[in-house]
Amino acid sequence: MKEKIHPKYNIAVVTCACGNTFKTKSTAKDIKVEICSNCHPFFTGKQKLIDTAGRIDKFYKKYNISPTPVS
Repeated sequence: MKEKIHPKYNIAVVTCACGNTFKTKSTAKDIKVEICSNCHPFFTGKQKLIDTAGRIDKFYKKYNISPTPVS
């Protein structure tokens, strides 16, 4: 590797919206994410709808569908 051309590679703290934190290596010092392995539906087995800027409501209104409860 050539010297002085690569960014500094530090230990970074990743913080999820659910409150989970873990450490990894990255060029960024702090990383904030919305979903991690502790709250992602694939890993937890629970369905969780994440509504970004009302997209789900907009879909229901567009196709005239009434929302059904998720169990």
